[in-house]
Amino acid sequence: MKIAVVGTGYVGLVTGTCLAETGNNVICVDINVEKVKKMQEGQLPIYEPGLEQLFHRNINQGRLHFTTSLAEAIEEAKIIFLALPTPPGGDGAADLSYVLGAAKDIAGIIKEYKVIVTKSTVPVGTADKVRAVMSKETNLEFAVVSNPEFLREGVAVEDFMKPDRVVVGTTDERARKLMGELYAPYVRQGNPVIFMDERSSELTKYAANSFLATKISFMNEIANMCELVGADVDMVRRGIGADERIGKRFLFAGIGYGGSCFPKDVQALAKSAEENQYDFQILNSVMSVNEIQKKVLVQKVKKFYNGDIAGKHFALWGLAFKPETDDIREAPALYIIDEIVAAGGTITAYDPEAMPNIKNLLGDKIKYAEDPYQALDGADALLIVTEWSVFRTPDFDQLTSGLQSKVIFDGRNLYDLDKMEDCGFYYNSIGRRVVEKA
Repeated sequence: MKIAVVGTGYVGLVTGTCLAETGNNVICVDINVEKVKKMQEGQLPIYEPGLEQLFHRNINQGRLHFTTSLAEAIEEAKIIFLALPTPPGGDGAADLSYVLGAAKDIAGIIKEYKVIVTKSTVPVGTADKVRAVMSKETNLEFAVVSNPEFLREGVAVEDFMKPDRVVVGTTDERARKLMGELYAPYVRQGNPVIFMDERSSELTKYAANSFLATKISFMNEIANMCELVGADVDMVRRGIGADERIGKRFLFAGIGYGGSCFPKDVQALAKSAEENQYDFQILNSVMSVNEIQKKVLVQKVKKFYNGDIAGKHFALWGLAFKPETDDIREAPALYIIDEIVAAGGTITAYDPEAMPNIKNLLGDKIKYAEDPYQALDGADALLIVTEWSVFRTPDFDQLTSGLQSKVIFDGRNLYDLDKMEDCGFYYNSIGRRVVEKA
């Protein structure tokens, strides 16, 4: 099948590449001339495990193409995916200008029936808006489909190739048949393609991310309670995670959620509720807890130093909002860096993938290390912000020799408390007892 993908961000590039992997002919379009040129030359613009191999293979085999011409991209495509940004506006509502602008342009170009698929995360009613915009530009038949993505950065390729479900919102029978054919190779093991109306599909994505964000904020509240009463959040997590009604995932306490999805999706759903005169109290609380949680590690640091960190130097491990990605959007590290620097502290950071993005954003506001242990040089304490696997089993002798003092603030609960006690560290994590120096 011939497919066009409009937009080559995380979602668009993963979608286009994975669709090409099952034999489709895919052409991706983007207005960024330099980015398109690099992709045509075989340069992958994002870090996503497993994507590079598929990217190069499908380019070399002639199934994956890139262009800046929308007309070229959609000319022969049966299905056109819109994978465009929907950033939050000043009021928290999703900005649909990119999606609606592309829909208008497409309507002015098409010469036959096309299926227009919103892959971007969009508010309820967006399919109707896309349909209305296009209807003003063309009298030709077309279908508008909602097909939300459920890709987790770091495992996005696996999520696309082996989805636990595919959600398709459409009331057009021709579109339903085409979408069923397109996704058939990905659900051969029996996982469902769930067809529904467009509005239910649009709300499904927001509901899923908001529920997961709620689990995270709930566990962070439990972690804070654990610290007050002397309980251990890891034990509580294991106890409730064994309940099949709750499940084990998204119960790890930490320093808040970030990334491209949860913050803006929760905010957008709460805003949509407000526009419909509904006070979504749970979501408002989820957002409030998350904002507080992003700064809890700095509060621990300041308390340890009696409120004064001016002149203190910190090593910081982890800049991406989660491991296995270079994405720094809404990353807790950004909030921590701002708080530390504003209080007069300095930072040397290390992250396996996200440092180029941080350098582009922050420049010389902080220093950067070539490896985790170099970041320790001259540091008064270590802050652990992202749970990369490379940080999970460090050489504690090197930690001891690199740090000025054996002090660690761990926002991801990576280390065993007894181990840290045996090693003689001051170790302050989330929702667990503080290990004092031996």
